Amino acid sequence: MIDLLGYAAFFLTTALIFTLITLGLNLQWGLTGLFNVGVAGFVAIGAYTSALMTTPDDAARFGGFDLPIIAGWLGAMLVAGIAAAITGFATLRLKSDYLAITTFGVAVVVQLLALNAQSFTGGAFGVGFIPRPFTSLAETPFYFNLANLAVVSAVTLVAYLALQHLSRSPWGRVLKALREDERAAISLGKSARFYRVQAFAVGGALMGLAGAVQAHYIGFIAPDNYVPMLTFQVWVMLIVGGSGSNRGAVFGSILVWAIWAGSGAVLSWLAPPDQQARAAALQITAIGVMLCVILLIRPNGLFGNLVERPRLASEPSVNTTDTSS
Repeated sequence: MIDLLGYAAFFLTTALIFTLITLGLNLQWGLTGLFNVGVAGFVAIGAYTSALMTTPDDAARFGGFDLPIIAGWLGAMLVAGIAAAITGFATLRLKSDYLAITTFGVAVVVQLLALNAQSFTGGAFGVGFIPRPFTSLAETPFYFNLANLAVVSAVTLVAYLALQHLSRSPWGRVLKALREDERAAISLGKSARFYRVQAFAVGGALMGLAGAVQAHYIGFIAPDNYVPMLTFQVWVMLIVGGSGSNRGAVFGSILVWAIWAGSGAVLSWLAPPDQQARAAALQITAIGVMLCVILLIRPNGLFGNLVERPRLASEPSVNTTDTSS
């Protein structure tokens, strides 16, 4: 029983890390309409930044500043946010598919740098000995996973509440206006490029934070962790949950990760050892089938059609009771 609870804590921790990434993508795409297909690149930037800042000194590569974990997380947000801002400033004049191609190119460049810049990133061997929170509990996986789940839950909750506040603020309303009708927003004196760069940077910072949190939770990173499949997973999570809804980003991440992990466990149990590699491809099929089914039933996702409008205290309540005699 204790092992099952430990795995549940591990599952939820991983799902919430994906939730952070999906929340960042929802800010960029769901709220602002920016088609970012370079998600994996910004996650990698955050992961490597935090790893280089917090690992012990290593003569074989740059970094090893042995800073506290929280410093690594803040540094990851800063560097990933700056990288996203630079990318946004250079590319946000592009529209839809052209922006997607450009951001995908950025992600490929980041992965190739991680693979080949061995003096900085460790190359294909990756970066190990990344300090993990609650290392003293590592010998008891249940308590270790539970403690990390508490930390990741707190980080995700803060990010969720902050994004909820931002989406309802004047800043968030400008982003929605730019998404719906850019010309109308510009005619009201709003700078489309200025606001979009801000949204792209904040979303990239969240992705970088998620990469850092994951790096410290696992304790090891390598370029193979940041392949385009990661971007595909996050996009499916957002589409299933409902683009434009932070609540949908949370539930979509948990649901898709549950199907991904569950299908992997079932396939590893059913497939013979010599067919495990081929059977793993069926995970993508399972996600694709689930995506088709949900879009057929709920074209806007599970929460995509919910309109979040705060109720005014002065609004009269509608009385539906028939008082006529």
